[in-house]
Amino acid sequence: MYHATLSLVCAVRWGYKRGALARKKFIAIAGNIGAGKTELTSFLCRKYDLVPFFEPNEENPYLADFYKDMKAWAFRSQLFFLTAKFRLHRQLERSPGTSLQDRTLYEDAEIFAKNLHRQRYIDKRDWEVYWDLYKTLSQALSPPDLMIYLRCPVRTLRQRIRLRGREMEQDIPTSYLKRLNDLYEEWFTGYKLSPVLVLPTDKLDYLTNLVDRVDLFRQIEKHL
Repeated sequence: MYHATLSLVCAVRWGYKRGALARKKFIAIAGNIGAGKTELTSFLCRKYDLVPFFEPNEENPYLADFYKDMKAWAFRSQLFFLTAKFRLHRQLERSPGTSLQDRTLYEDAEIFAKNLHRQRYIDKRDWEVYWDLYKTLSQALSPPDLMIYLRCPVRTLRQRIRLRGREMEQDIPTSYLKRLNDLYEEWFTGYKLSPVLVLPTDKLDYLTNLVDRVDLFRQIEKHL
């Protein structure tokens, strides 16, 4: 009787029962390369029995070429990500359970494509075509119920990129990661589509630290 009552109290108070969120929701995880998005996505999916939608890096036929010659391949690579993310977003909207997306369509445009345009890897004419397409696609989508932003300093990003050993990422310039971090901060200053939960992933250890883990769950459930 005690355990049944406790479970009911937890379900009412925190919005979950037996590790699942009470209603269908859409959670998005945003952050720079190496910020910990994939690890957090997998962790939360196990905790709440969520449906994960991962970034289609391995499917991008331009990505390896892009890292070797950004100017030649930037526009085509970003078009692939934009259309692939649109299809993923529509798929998760039709998904019956709560979905968790590792990097959204919004980031592709607001962070990565915008950085490439500012660095003149995407010229003005291509950028106008891309941005118009992004605005058209994004208006057709439902925004997340919660956006989790993983904030992480460049030094930690570099360490994680080196440790995970993805060959195509090893030569990413530090200046490139810094520009992306700056754009993330710029974007979130004006982001209004949904509530935002900011996690400093260089300081939190929710995978092994119980206090950090409980605090993370409470913060997420407060929004959902």
